[in-house]
Amino acid sequence: MSGEGDQPQAIRKLKPGTLVIASHNEGKVREIRALLGPYGIEPISAAELDLPEPEETGTTFVANAELKALYAADLSGFPALADDSGLCVDALNGDPGIFSARWGGPEKNFVLAMESVESNLAEQGPDVSRAAHFVCALALAWPDGHVEWFEGRVDGTLVWPPRGENGFGYDAMFVRDGDTQTFGEIDPDAKHAISHRADAFQQLVAAVL
Repeated sequence: MSGEGDQPQAIRKLKPGTLVIASHNEGKVREIRALLGPYGIEPISAAELDLPEPEETGTTFVANAELKALYAADLSGFPALADDSGLCVDALNGDPGIFSARWGGPEKNFVLAMESVESNLAEQGPDVSRAAHFVCALALAWPDGHVEWFEGRVDGTLVWPPRGENGFGYDAMFVRDGDTQTFGEIDPDAKHAISHRADAFQQLVAAVL
């Protein structure tokens, strides 16, 4: 989907070569590298290039992904891919949502973030809905300002206490619908095939690679 203006535009293809992953989150960078591996793309992270992180002022996942991708593309001179993703909990009116990392405090401590989600749910009593979904918005930007974006989603249920050492973020408390293991328990390769990020990536691959 093009991020430019209101008029439909042709999808721009991404050529093999350097691609900046506009993230300082090592877990995200690792997943994105694995997903890009087969396509002749040479990923380098914003952290490796010492690019600063822009302030995320958008009000949606797509807006924040676009902002980060454009910033990294402009500073680096290479195409840049940004991910903005988070956990949306039905009973919390969609929170933590775009503020998912911030629920972990200044250090982005996701043990604290998971405890905060659980505490907020517990306040609503034992019968509260534990339905939740992950969203991933991917924005692919070029130095000339062109943007393509894609959004993926996976639905599931929250469990407590957290389970598993794989994954990152809220993975250890999220069980995808139809599964019994959390994203923190399943093999990373299996997660790459079924996650919200995988959903968005499949759309990106089909469109630009």
